[in-house]
Amino acid sequence: MKHVVTFDKSLEKPCKIVSVEDGLKIATELFNILNKRGDGIGLAANQIGIDAQVAVVNVCDPLILINPIIKEKWDEIPYYEACLSFPKNNIHTKRFKNIVIHTEQEDSDWYFSGAENPTEGKGSWEHNKKEDDELRLLETVCVQHEIDHLNGVTIMHREHKREPIRIKKFGRNEIVMITDGKETKDLKYKKAKPLIDSGEWEIYIGGPIT
Repeated sequence: MKHVVTFDKSLEKPCKIVSVEDGLKIATELFNILNKRGDGIGLAANQIGIDAQVAVVNVCDPLILINPIIKEKWDEIPYYEACLSFPKNNIHTKRFKNIVIHTEQEDSDWYFSGAENPTEGKGSWEHNKKEDDELRLLETVCVQHEIDHLNGVTIMHREHKREPIRIKKFGRNEIVMITDGKETKDLKYKKAKPLIDSGEWEIYIGGPIT
């Protein structure tokens, strides 16, 4: 069994277009590796050293992607991703909740959506609705992840570094406005701080007082 390539520059090279016949053979090999490993939900050909535009996804149903192209994408969202080629290196990324793709072996396009699936009424479906929504989003992200691989793009390229939250520091004698949600007070920070530390008051940053 081929091993998954890890932390290698070969993953940054776009893969070659292949025939459907060859793609289906490669997809079978990819599924076999995923099944034997048991720790992944998707795999691209270049992750096992094969230069081919072929990937597989197995979240909701087994999917084969041969020479796939993303034709449309919308509703960008933050996501936290893992990759078999970068073990123990989970990355914050930005993906799309909805995508339309075309894969060579199919005549029609495929639409993937991680949007909530509204259902009216109540019943046994409620127990699985959240899980179903999460799986559909996971599948949508996984398809984008694998197509990235085939284009030489890894999660390391997609890393979205979040800006740290900056908290303003106040001088001891600086006048601050605080609120308990019902009224406001203007106090020197050294007098306001014990009230803030109590949890009953906080720095007023705007908005209605109820």
